[in-house]
Amino acid sequence: MKILANIPAGWIFLNSLRRIRKERLLVLEARKVGDYEAEQEHILNCTKKWGPMIMNEFGATIHTFGEENIPEEGPVVMVGNHQGYADILTYLAVFHNYQFGFVAKEELSKIPFFGSLTTAIRSVFIERDHPRGALKAINAGIENINNGFSMAIFPEGHRSMGKAPREFQRGSLKLATKPGVPIVPVSIHGTYKMYEQDGYFHGADVYIKIHPPIPTAGLSHKEEKELNTQVEKIIVDGVYELAELAGDKLEKPEE
Repeated sequence: MKILANIPAGWIFLNSLRRIRKERLLVLEARKVGDYEAEQEHILNCTKKWGPMIMNEFGATIHTFGEENIPEEGPVVMVGNHQGYADILTYLAVFHNYQFGFVAKEELSKIPFFGSLTTAIRSVFIERDHPRGALKAINAGIENINNGFSMAIFPEGHRSMGKAPREFQRGSLKLATKPGVPIVPVSIHGTYKMYEQDGYFHGADVYIKIHPPIPTAGLSHKEEKELNTQVEKIIVDGVYELAELAGDKLEKPEE
C-alpha cells in the first residue's frame, strides 16, 4: 500500500462519509429498536447516495449492462466474481432497488472509513483463521435475508486482481438456497485498476453485467449441486466478455 499516494483517497472517503452521516445515524437508530423495514429504507438511502458519489469522486466510469435484469424488490442474493476492493463501490453505485450487505473477509471491516460503512449496511465478516468462520458468516447472512435484507457474496474467496476468476468455493450459494431467494449473477471487470493495479485508489473504466435472476425456491439436492456450476459459468463467461470489451487479456490466476 502506497501511504502517501492514498492520502487523497482517504480524504475522499472521509468527506463522503460526513455527507451521509445523517443517513448512517438513522440506520443505527432503526437497528437499535429492531425496525427492519425502516432500517432497510435508511440503508438504501445511504448506499444509493454514497455509491455514485464515491465513484464519481474517484473519477471512475461505470459501463453497465443488463440493468433490466435487476429485480424490482428483494430480498435477493447477488453472486459475483471478485477483482478488487472497488467491486463493493461499484455494486453500491449500480444497485438502487434494495438495500444489501456483503459477505466479506474480516479485514475489510478494519479498513479506515471504508470498513465503517460496510459494517453499517449489515455486511457479515469471515474470520480468516477461524475454521468455522465461513459457515458462521453464511448463517448470519441467512438470518439477514430471513429478516428481509438482501446480501452479496463473492464465492472466489480472494480478489483475482485482474487475472481470470478463481474457482468458486462450494457451499457459498447456500446463502440463497436455504432461504429460497433468487440469485442475481453479476460479472465485473476493471475494478482492480482502481486500487490493486497501482496500490492506491484512483479512477478507471469499470464494466459490470447483471445477468437474469435465477430462482432457488424448491430446488432438489441434485438441482442445487448443478446450480453451483451453472452460476459460476454464467459469471465467468460474462467476465471474459467484459474483459474483451475493455481490450484486456485475463491471465491464469496463481495456484
